[in-house]
Amino acid sequence: MNLAQGRSWGLLALSALGLPARAAAAALPDTPGSDALQARIARVEQGLSTPVAVKDSPHRRMALAERMAFHQVPAVSIAVIDHGRIAWARAYGVLDASGGRPATTTTPFQSGSISKPVSAIGDGAAPANSEPVRVDTVPGTAWRYSGGGYSVVQLLVTEASRLPFEDYMHDAVLAPLGMTRSTFAQTLPPAWRDAAATAHRGDGRAVPGRWHVHPEAAAAGLWTTPTDLARLVVEVQQAQAGRSDKLLSRATASVMLTRVLGEYGLGFFVEQLGADSSFSHSGGTEGFRSRLYGYTRSGKGAVVMTNSANGAALIEEVLTSIAAEYGWPEFAVVEKAAVAVDAAAYGKLAGNYRLLDQPAHVVAEGGRLYVQSPLFGARRMELFPESETAYFMTAEDMSIRFDVKDGGGASGFSLIRGAATYPGTRQQ
Repeated sequence: MNLAQGRSWGLLALSALGLPARAAAAALPDTPGSDALQARIARVEQGLSTPVAVKDSPHRRMALAERMAFHQVPAVSIAVIDHGRIAWARAYGVLDASGGRPATTTTPFQSGSISKPVSAIGDGAAPANSEPVRVDTVPGTAWRYSGGGYSVVQLLVTEASRLPFEDYMHDAVLAPLGMTRSTFAQTLPPAWRDAAATAHRGDGRAVPGRWHVHPEAAAAGLWTTPTDLARLVVEVQQAQAGRSDKLLSRATASVMLTRVLGEYGLGFFVEQLGADSSFSHSGGTEGFRSRLYGYTRSGKGAVVMTNSANGAALIEEVLTSIAAEYGWPEFAVVEKAAVAVDAAAYGKLAGNYRLLDQPAHVVAEGGRLYVQSPLFGARRMELFPESETAYFMTAEDMSIRFDVKDGGGASGFSLIRGAATYPGTRQQ
């Protein structure tokens, strides 16, 4: 994922979004210790954190409703997996920020690239929104994220089965797993259209037409819910453990969850974590962001779906809270210490820059320093000082190092994200 595909952040009052304070609960069976379960859910709802936290900050843990308003996300739906079963599911917010019905756990969201691990995919002919698929390397010699590859598989499946792709996937995957609120159909029936979440851009406006239609259905066209996707996660876990062969044999599941090239297995990103391993996939189309996460041996996981282009940052915070409550080996919060810096030093850094061919503005205001760029979404992000020239962000583990010489203003900066460094050049 490149920087331009990263998170975006937003700020809007909760009342302006019309978000209900209540959450819609899933109709899941009662379990022993339900009071304990409700307490766990409450801790998740109140325990959100940015991936990076300022050491000794009194605002380390935040409420879900507060963060939905901050990120300008009208609706979020969550399903949590524990001990190899769906432990709980909840939905929060509304289908449309302009007003409307509350989201429920049966509300379909467009899943974007999460369609890939669920399916197989289609070609570059009209009405596709991409270039034709071409083979330009020897298969098996390099890894590349390939939506087009899934589109080829979609075509193969359609031709081999002699069925429309959505019908084949319904019969082969969705129906056997009880994924009754999922479909690859791109023209939604009226009842589905009424129930579906509306896509929203980073500025809070609804996408014209409520959402986009994706003819490359296998790569990006699945409509679904976190509860349905959680059923898929559990089935993969069960198959890999040899406890189910409803869709996959144990051997096939193991191949899917084994890295081939890069970080990818067959359909999932895979991380080796000692005795355990995780499999995951994110999804994004205009106005929707989602993420699926599962662990093979511990039977844990979660699916989070949102109806906003700003949803990725909120999803990260939700997963951080779930991970803390359920003892996941990932998503630990990184603490960094901020130092005191004379606010006058911020004036030397403020100005207009160019970053990855996009404008980036560094703003000094109210004794604080911020950076704003389309690369980060519509809203500006606060920079916390490690020194007069080195700063970190909290919404993502990124830092900025300013180039300041002879006590003058900054001539540029380096944005550091993981092992990658991106130069920012000051504009006159």
